[in-house]
Amino acid sequence: GYLQGRLGEQMASLRQELKAEMGSLEGRLGEQMASLRQELKAEMGSLEGRLGEQMASLRQELKGDMASLRQELKADINTALNRLMLYFSALAVLLALLTLWR
Repeated sequence: GYLQGRLGEQMASLRQELKAEMGSLEGRLGEQMASLRQELKAEMGSLEGRLGEQMASLRQELKGDMASLRQELKADINTALNRLMLYFSALAVLLALLTLWR
């Protein structure tokens, strides 16, 4: 009886210590999880910011490239139109000469 009683008391004491240790462990784990969550949120925010800046920069570069291409295309079209006008002028002169020689 006495030995069983002592053993029961020690088991109850160990159970209490284990409960307290588990509670403490849960608390520390919860704090670490909350801290990690905050760090992750901050990192994600920073990443979003950098990504947004890069997207804006790419958009500006693309706008610049498009404007440059538009200018080149306008110049090429103007050159082609000028050549066409020259050909038509030459053709008109030839036709005028042909009508004079008849």
